[in-house]
Amino acid sequence: MNLKIVFYYLGWVLNMEAVLMLLPCVTSLIYRDGCLIYFLLPMAMCGMVGWITTHKKPVDMVFYAREGFLAVALTWVLLSFFGALPFWLGREIPSLTDALFETISGFTTTGASILNNVEGLSPSMLMWRSFSHWVGGMGILVFVLAILPMTGGGYSMHLMRAESPGPSVGKMTPKLRNTAKILYLIYFVMTLVQILLLLLGGMPLFDALATSMGTAGTGGFGIKADSMAGYSPYLQWVTTIFMILFGVNFNAYYFMLFHNFKKAFGLEEVRYYFGIIAAAIAIIFFETFNAYGSAFQTLTHASFQVASIITTTGFSTVDFNYWSQASKTVLVLLMFIGACAGSTGGGIKVSRFVILVKTLGRELTSYIHPRSIKKIKCDGKPVEHEVVRSINVYFITFMIIFSASVLAVSFEDRDLITSFTAVAATINNIGPGLELVGPAQNFGLFHPFTKYVLMFDMLAGRLELFPLLILFHPAIWRDLFTQRFTSRKQPDHPCH
Repeated sequence: MNLKIVFYYLGWVLNMEAVLMLLPCVTSLIYRDGCLIYFLLPMAMCGMVGWITTHKKPVDMVFYAREGFLAVALTWVLLSFFGALPFWLGREIPSLTDALFETISGFTTTGASILNNVEGLSPSMLMWRSFSHWVGGMGILVFVLAILPMTGGGYSMHLMRAESPGPSVGKMTPKLRNTAKILYLIYFVMTLVQILLLLLGGMPLFDALATSMGTAGTGGFGIKADSMAGYSPYLQWVTTIFMILFGVNFNAYYFMLFHNFKKAFGLEEVRYYFGIIAAAIAIIFFETFNAYGSAFQTLTHASFQVASIITTTGFSTVDFNYWSQASKTVLVLLMFIGACAGSTGGGIKVSRFVILVKTLGRELTSYIHPRSIKKIKCDGKPVEHEVVRSINVYFITFMIIFSASVLAVSFEDRDLITSFTAVAATINNIGPGLELVGPAQNFGLFHPFTKYVLMFDMLAGRLELFPLLILFHPAIWRDLFTQRFTSRKQPDHPCH
């Protein structure tokens, strides 16, 4: 295993995190909230560790899938730890466990919070909290790949595949760096457009920045106690539309950027995605109409919550704990479906469910016509057996982790709906669940052990399970210790 290249990437990530903390530093200077020092100290730590690991470029820049998975998993752990330090050092979140929970929730774009009074945070802390969504939405390593010429030979693809959400990742352009640049350009422009539209609706600049970053990353940290409920219907509709847009596969935007509209609108996953949204809004609209009376108000709330849950954003305009059982069931199902692959959304992803359903159909056909050979197709192209196999393995792994997590959380002896939806909301990177973890509640009620289980779920869900699980594989640690021991035993004379 090429450990030097792994640490080299980790060093650049820490350098990048130090630079990213400039935004809350500027915010602290503008608002004079006294928190500047709490960002400067972690910045210095990140910069120092980053410089030590990157000042000398490794001779061997080659790495493969296991190095890519290991680098991505360690990146998100280190990113979250150093990102939690400002909250903890400033004592705005006195518990390091709670500060880590809040930060992991931010970077993984989950939006599950332990805060009872979010409006009590300093402006710079609120900005860092929301900015973590924007950074985590597209992925910090994708950002690094976009601005730094790291490696050649296509090895960076292992990093991008490990960090990007969805069943498969490919290069849009011959050079991966150009692909990463295009992704971030689309991401940045869409965020900027939302900020402008929110400002036109009278939203203050600070609120517009925080809301847009939470929407773009499909994170959902609100800066108000009532999340988005206090804003006007116009602002809620703008946020609804952009939540849905950020849940679309970014390949569609790439095709549109280069005027290939036929391919953009022909993506099967995107069509199913909008179909599911329309069906869910219709069900909830008719189920909740009597509660609101006004058709426009009902449509606003139904559309907002469906968009928020299926894209795994987690903003709210109402406490849907009081909705009908059918409406809440629809929302729970949307939690698992999630957004499109290649978007900033979480969940299992629409494309996986499409392929799973088609696999089921093929199996049923094989029982009726044993000799028939039927290929599964998506977007008119055959789906490779390896893709189908990986999706089946992913789904099985997801259910094992989900079941084990529900069991672990259940030892707190909360009600089943709370335990079930707490895990569903974290592993799918949603944010709010139901009952005691509903949109009007928070996750602060759990014991530290449960919080660490949910933190693991947030990281596992954001990284598509396997990059995080590889940290627990004995072979990885055996390779690490073997390599370390061997390097120490090697003779130092030139004849070796």
